[in-house]
Amino acid sequence: MDTVSQWLEKSRDWLDERGKSAWIIAMVAGFIVFWPIGLGILFYMIWSKRMGCSSKWKNRRSRRADFGKTGNVAFDSYREETLKRLEEERDAFVTFLEELRSAKDRAEFDQFMNSRRSPDAAA
Repeated sequence: MDTVSQWLEKSRDWLDERGKSAWIIAMVAGFIVFWPIGLGILFYMIWSKRMGCSSKWKNRRSRRADFGKTGNVAFDSYREETLKRLEEERDAFVTFLEELRSAKDRAEFDQFMNSRRSPDAAA
């Protein structure tokens, strides 16, 4: 016998297969049947980001950033070199941030361990 959580998961998967319109219909039906159900579905849709931008909007943004060749070889090579340099700087910065986080975590852990080993902690 299915439990309530399994039934809810199956319902969620069924609605996901049918898209946003199915979620909206379920929410409206929930409001009609008993308003807290509709409100719960609305909060769940917002919390789970099921009503976010679709992939067509993401594709439109990526198309804007993906400039084609201009035909000017000098400009195209300059642009490619600049983009490559910026990617390398971004990667170096991300690595730097990861090292900072790691060092901070290590220092906090060492501080914790030292506080546990101190004689005051044993008392």
